[in-house]
Amino acid sequence: MMKKSIGRRSLSSLLVVLTTLTLTLSGCSSKKAEESTPDATNATETASSTQDSETESADSTEGADDLSKITIGVPQDIDSMDPHIAQAAGTREILFNVYEGLVKPDQDGNLQPAIASDYTISEDGMTYTFTLRDGVKFHDGSAVTAEDVKYSIERNAGTDGNDPLISAFSNIDKVEIQDDSTIVMTLKEANTEFLAYMTVAIIPASNEDPEGNPIGTGPYKFVSRSPQENVILTKFDEYWGEPASIKDVVVKIESNSDSVIMDLEGGSIDMYARITAAQMSQLSDKFDVYEGTMNLVQALYLNNAEEPFNNELVRQALCYAIDPQTIMDFVSDGKGAELGSSMYPSFGKYFDASLNDTYNQDVDKAKELLAEAGYPNGFDFTITVPSNYTQHVDTAQVLVEQFKEIGVNATIQEVEWNSWLDDVYTNRNFQSTVVGVDASTLTAYALLSRFKSDAHNNFINFSDADYDAAFDAALKATDDDEKTKNYKECEKILSEKAANVYIQDLPEFVALNKKFTGYTFYPLYAQDFSKIKPAE
Repeated sequence: MMKKSIGRRSLSSLLVVLTTLTLTLSGCSSKKAEESTPDATNATETASSTQDSETESADSTEGADDLSKITIGVPQDIDSMDPHIAQAAGTREILFNVYEGLVKPDQDGNLQPAIASDYTISEDGMTYTFTLRDGVKFHDGSAVTAEDVKYSIERNAGTDGNDPLISAFSNIDKVEIQDDSTIVMTLKEANTEFLAYMTVAIIPASNEDPEGNPIGTGPYKFVSRSPQENVILTKFDEYWGEPASIKDVVVKIESNSDSVIMDLEGGSIDMYARITAAQMSQLSDKFDVYEGTMNLVQALYLNNAEEPFNNELVRQALCYAIDPQTIMDFVSDGKGAELGSSMYPSFGKYFDASLNDTYNQDVDKAKELLAEAGYPNGFDFTITVPSNYTQHVDTAQVLVEQFKEIGVNATIQEVEWNSWLDDVYTNRNFQSTVVGVDASTLTAYALLSRFKSDAHNNFINFSDADYDAAFDAALKATDDDEKTKNYKECEKILSEKAANVYIQDLPEFVALNKKFTGYTFYPLYAQDFSKIKPAE
């Protein structure tokens, strides 16, 4: 089927909205598609103790010539300093600088030895053996031991009788200390993707309060946190790897989206990731703009357990009603990548671009499906959107106009981020929402496991026996081609069953003051502060 052009009446009404929104955007800041959605849903936001003098010093700007400190703006507060509990992608990208696992991803997506200097995987994919690197220290100065590694893995595996914090860890049969520098993990079933989960943070076994006393091994260590204001980090001088160039990092919470450009230009922040295309045009020549992708799946996520979205025909009708390119043209100046399922291009072999054509805009087809589903006159529904992410709000605005063409009336409900986490993600009390979902690790499992019928993080309540069977087959496959084939079958089912209305992987525009350089993109959600350095 060829893509149909948007109807004349639809285009006219949409252009009116887009013109209005463009005028509005000229004074707005970027709020990003950042919500990946998290794995653990029971996190609580606990403020760590802070020192007033440190906070005061960090918030004050020390002049254009002071390159020992950088202030980085982010759209939301972190949800936890405990790396095993933290939910949101925006939190994980900050903690990336504080904590490390046995391995860690590089900018090309390859897993490199970190706390482990070496590892071996048995031919049957059942046994993983790690050799610990000599001389790795925690931020409190203590040496990393095999006991710390065993504790950290078992804490996530739920060996204490609780549910695993990382669902893939339910496959761990045992974690053994072979000697002071060797850890052996045996799985219940072979899993060729398991290495990617060894990015999980290693923390001291003796630390009884990782929330209030965060201790990792990364290039930056925690100094203080003021909820809704900032998180302060400082360079870890005893870091085992390549040291950071900037001594102090202040992560400033930019809760007012309208102030981002003003704060950049005024110097209260030096960097902000994920500005919008409209904001980019407002920046002076004091800034470099780096362009990459957000590595997430932005979609209209539908609660499959709520009427009318428990009807597959209704979900399919919404898919036929939209034109992703029109949305991309407005929201991201045509940039980004169109998506047809829950996978994005950075995942290479797992990404299936042909699914982009499962539904091409066809208003007549959409109306036929609605009539067949028992909604010949359309229906009303609500799109709940986190208000601090401009791209999501803008996407919802365009969706509203496109759905009008098939007689469906959507109302946007903007909510604060914490409310979104509680109501939409945790309690699943919503009809639909526009957000971006990312992968916590470089595995197809991380993106697709949430749609299993019994997944604890299946916030859209998708349930399909064929999907569950294909996913289980992917997990059990030891042959890489067979695993890839089954994961792609999962993606096809999500697309054809219209689990969600898929749209795009958003582009990422990062504004960085020219006093600094070196910003580096990763193929997953991460901000690597250690790569940033003063410009020469």
